[in-house]
Amino acid sequence: MHLTFPRAVRLLRLAPAVIAVLSIVTSTAQTVPVGPTIHVDVNAAQTIHVDVNLVSLAFVARDAEGKLVPNLTREDIELYEDAVQQKIYSFVKSTDLPLTLGLVVDASGSQDHFGKQHQMDLEVFLKQVLRAQDRVFLVCFGNHVRLVSDYTNSPEQILESYIRWDKGKEKFPEIGPLHEDRDLGTAFYDSIFYSVTEKLAQSAGRKAILIFSDGEDNSSSHNMMTTIETAQAENVPVYTIRYTETKHGKLTARNKYGISVMDRIAKETGGLHINAEKTDPQTYFTQIAEELRTSYEVSYYPTNKAKDDGFRKVVIRPKAEGVTIRSKTGYFSR
Repeated sequence: MHLTFPRAVRLLRLAPAVIAVLSIVTSTAQTVPVGPTIHVDVNAAQTIHVDVNLVSLAFVARDAEGKLVPNLTREDIELYEDAVQQKIYSFVKSTDLPLTLGLVVDASGSQDHFGKQHQMDLEVFLKQVLRAQDRVFLVCFGNHVRLVSDYTNSPEQILESYIRWDKGKEKFPEIGPLHEDRDLGTAFYDSIFYSVTEKLAQSAGRKAILIFSDGEDNSSSHNMMTTIETAQAENVPVYTIRYTETKHGKLTARNKYGISVMDRIAKETGGLHINAEKTDPQTYFTQIAEELRTSYEVSYYPTNKAKDDGFRKVVIRPKAEGVTIRSKTGYFSR
């Protein structure tokens, strides 16, 4: 990052306050008293170079019975990057967090059969799980990705907007490039990509995407790996809530592809893949909300400092038997 000299001076003056603010969490926190190194160069160009390699990962821990583990400490885990153990810089346990969420609904032809179920499930989430301190936006997509409701904490506003959109009574703005030509009808990857880059990337705190779809795509300008990488970079877990229409009760090859896509995206980003036809919506929505509101975050400075665009696989290992940890699988070093 390059800053002009006057702005650099202001940054240095503000740095202690900024670092202090970033260290404040509304729950239990443990932090190693070591900070990032800031290199200042005030020679001819009068610029400042700030090189911060801190990697942060949010994670969820469950016991052998599937219950959330509420009392982990930094001594209860080990952290590895590409099989090399890393020194933990900070370990934070957060509870009762406000959430910033993107609800993304597939309205392509393969989801026509599930339109009413989408609406009912959205209503369950908004009226039984959403709280006053949470913020939610709603995106709907077929071959174009549209912002149906911007950030709000009003269930009524979101549901009314969804109904107006579903009935075709109003044209809602696109997110992503305007008037992009698309030949077919399902921009699944783009719906996630633009929800992250144009909405969630600008938001702080605990954030996630809940996408209602079958995972099939034929109209996106981005592919699966770019979508996963973008969500990982912004620490956005993607919860994939799957509605698959089978033929005579049997999965088609296309169905199987969509299932594998939704499973892969959820796993790589630290989210969860849910079969909506086999799980009660109140059950899985409550589970998602509990995970997001009661979670841990660990950070470290990698021993491998190379900026080579390579993927770094990160593993958080619990020391106690029976405990499982779910997080994003890694990041690209850039």
